[in-house]
Amino acid sequence: MSNETYNWKYASVGGSVRVKIENGEDIAHLAELDRKKWTVLSCPVEGLEFDAKTLKLLDSNGDGRIHVDEVIAASQWLTGVLKNPDDLVKGESSLPLKAFSDSDEGKALKQSAKQILKNLGLEKDSISIEDTADNTRIFAETKFNGDGVITEATTDDEALKALIKTITEVTGGAPDRSGVQGASAEQIEAFYASAADFAGWKDAAGKEVFPFGDDTPAALAAVEAVKAKVADFFMRCKLIGFDENAAGAVDVDVDKIKAISEKDLAESAGEIASYPLARPNAKGLLPLDGGINPAWQGAFASLKALVLDKEFKGKKAISEADWAAVLAKFGPYTAWVADKKGADVEALGLDAVKAILKEDKKAELLALVEQDKALEAEALSIEAVDKLLHFYRDFYTFLKNYVVFQDFYADGPALQSVWQAGRLFIEQRRCDLCVRVADMGKHGDMSSLSGMYIIYADCLNKPTGKKLSIAAVLTDGDIDGLRPGKNAIFYDRNGLDYDAVVTKIIDNPISIRQAFWAPYRKFGKWIGDKFKKNAEEKDAKGFSDMTAAADNAGKDGAKAVTSTFDIAKFAGIFAAIGMAVGFIAQGLVALIKGVAALKAWKLLLIIAGIMLVISGPSMILAWLRLRKRDLGALLNANGWAVNAASYINIKFGATLTSLAKYPLLKAVDPEEAKKVRRRKCFWYTLLCLIVACGVVFLLNWKHVINIPYLPQQQPKEQVVEAPAEEAPAAEIQAEETAPAQEVQESNQ
Repeated sequence: MSNETYNWKYASVGGSVRVKIENGEDIAHLAELDRKKWTVLSCPVEGLEFDAKTLKLLDSNGDGRIHVDEVIAASQWLTGVLKNPDDLVKGESSLPLKAFSDSDEGKALKQSAKQILKNLGLEKDSISIEDTADNTRIFAETKFNGDGVITEATTDDEALKALIKTITEVTGGAPDRSGVQGASAEQIEAFYASAADFAGWKDAAGKEVFPFGDDTPAALAAVEAVKAKVADFFMRCKLIGFDENAAGAVDVDVDKIKAISEKDLAESAGEIASYPLARPNAKGLLPLDGGINPAWQGAFASLKALVLDKEFKGKKAISEADWAAVLAKFGPYTAWVADKKGADVEALGLDAVKAILKEDKKAELLALVEQDKALEAEALSIEAVDKLLHFYRDFYTFLKNYVVFQDFYADGPALQSVWQAGRLFIEQRRCDLCVRVADMGKHGDMSSLSGMYIIYADCLNKPTGKKLSIAAVLTDGDIDGLRPGKNAIFYDRNGLDYDAVVTKIIDNPISIRQAFWAPYRKFGKWIGDKFKKNAEEKDAKGFSDMTAAADNAGKDGAKAVTSTFDIAKFAGIFAAIGMAVGFIAQGLVALIKGVAALKAWKLLLIIAGIMLVISGPSMILAWLRLRKRDLGALLNANGWAVNAASYINIKFGATLTSLAKYPLLKAVDPEEAKKVRRRKCFWYTLLCLIVACGVVFLLNWKHVINIPYLPQQQPKEQVVEAPAEEAPAAEIQAEETAPAQEVQESNQ
């Protein structure tokens, strides 16, 4: 671990204090930087918008990840072989020969660079990545290139050229740095070993091994073709000898032949082949002069010509013992074939193999390999030049995305960081913060901790068949129209377009403006859902009642249902409705009077207070969360080991998402204008109702609205009225009896 002896400079980047990497001296002292101060501790090699070869070279242990120690090792090697480490910040792809240091390794690399230019036929004082990109071109005209593989171009001896070609073809060869197949020392040794084994194996075969001479392989093949069928025949004969009554069962079944006789028998050869090889008999003799199953006649004729006519000349039939003797004759041959060696060179033929062994040019070939290997250090140094050129161009850029996130937070054009995969265009928005996703399940679990609104999408470029999954971060605007299944377009860093389909959304605040309107949208959605649910229930009930009535109407003996209008019942309902309408009307009048009595500035304060009560908590919560949107969680989900918080605040977030902006136009589509007006009218009406309710609540509506139906309300002034004159008793009695008469008439 470092002891921080170097005087580092620091800056605030992404809400965290980070060390600044500005020059070659900073790069040279990276080993002294405390590990706790590195923004990243490791990152994956795959899935980055960076030169793949540079990343592979940085991953020195080949585990698929680039760790801090590997970055430090690269920095120390670079600053050791370059004369001026400050040249690294230029990011150039061409390195002057005078830029190499005077160290031993620097001198060796410089010499290798000159050798590359010489091999390419170039005369210049600098070397570039383009010069080292093609090893085949560098070593195309060289006999020896240090890889331990020799080719036909390695020697001028025609005999050796032909032998190298033969060895390469037999063994498969090994790739040479020149781009062609050649032979290595291991392959040369293996070839000569196989040749010796093959020749020895061939020489070990005497006359007893080949009972039928050169026809022995063909004779064995003929025997193997009918071996199982002959064994089946002799077993059937044994069953007949065991019990004569079994003859009908083991012989050809005539009924089977009848069943196929009406078919094309040529097409039934497979079924006929299942019949016995010949007619089984109690003597157990296999006829040689006829009586063979038609489906097997061809194979049996070959066996007879190659084996049986030679072994049993003049015989008309053979026994099972005769057949066993035939099989025994092939025993030495089958054992010899099973012990076969040197099969790799068999295609050359025994004579060619023996000629190669006799010439014995193995030592000459191995000497050429050793001569080639002598230049191994020089060849590896040439590869080191290519590595140096990649680091010379890319290392400083890598550091800006590893030690600090300077490229991501820097002013200027977007898509500079190595993790930004491209741009997603969706619902009149352009999202610049898009990262590749390898494991959707892991990514979704981790990225939810980022506090960002994330759109996951699967992308496909149909012409090329390329597929990828991305996570796009929405950092400004609104969420209208965004949902899983939404189609969009994604452009990668090379400009290739993909059809994108939204698969998942992680919902988090996007902006203060969105947070302000969020409660009203939620309330409107709640009302809409209620209306929709109520309408669906009524529709279902109406349909159920209609179908039930139709079912009852079709039943036998169903009686018509007569309905009567109950005037007394509906009179009460109408009275209640009237009272409700009156209550609402009086309330609105009183509300208007109360509001009108207020001064304008008080009314504005009340409205502002109500809106603050409704939207304030949502806006405050959104503000707190927007300030803490952390890029680190998103990168951690992609396999990065992020070591410091990397916040995306409100101001910076607005630069990562672009919204469509239109000029104000007088000519507008009439239909669209109507939709806009209706939408605005709905929201303004809803807002006014909410504000009005809030005003009533704040002004203590029970004292503003003078409604006699409320028992809690007391008149502001007691008015004493003069006592009314007593009515005559007859009038009082008439008034008392009138309601009773009305009720009686109603009942009648």
